[in-house]
Amino acid sequence: MKKILCYGDSNTFGFIPGTCGRYNRNERWSGILSELLPDYEIIEEGMNNRLGFFESPEGLKQSGGIYLPHILKNNKNIDIFVLALGTNDTQFFYNLDINIVQNGLKYLVETIYNENKNAKIILIPPVRIKENIVDGMFSCQFDLESVKKIEEIFPIYKNIADIMNCLYFDFNIYVTPSETDGLHYTKESHRIIAQNLAKFIEQSCA
Repeated sequence: MKKILCYGDSNTFGFIPGTCGRYNRNERWSGILSELLPDYEIIEEGMNNRLGFFESPEGLKQSGGIYLPHILKNNKNIDIFVLALGTNDTQFFYNLDINIVQNGLKYLVETIYNENKNAKIILIPPVRIKENIVDGMFSCQFDLESVKKIEEIFPIYKNIADIMNCLYFDFNIYVTPSETDGLHYTKESHRIIAQNLAKFIEQSCA
């Protein structure tokens, strides 16, 4: 059976907007893939507040680039990697710029290819967070500059995907963050993501 590893942050983890809860496996997009792609083993590796390009003060598992080799060591022979990181790097604690994103994405992709040169990598760009994020529970992490930064770094994902022979899939085409916190997806959005990502995988990774 082929394996798909979903490596991401809280929207991969299944964070429920307005709470500190987690959607059930059959409610979060990475879990729903198991239902939609029965010929694949789906490995979920989501983590709340995981960064893509910086070392997190919260620890190893929140430091996406540093923790990735540990994930690869413990999960061999992965056929498809779904990489969904970068949203949390726009928090105002971090001095994110275009060069950091470019180098960070290249590192993530090269790390995977070094472990498995035949792997297919699907790059997922950041969530286009809403301005109402500054009125909710995540105003302690994100501001309007974060909203602006996401727009600035967004095109880099498609460019890196093209340069480094990755696939590219944009959740933002299909869904928007919840009105509750401007950052996380509703249960309905998770299913829409899973349905469209499953079709993409069947068409592009067969």
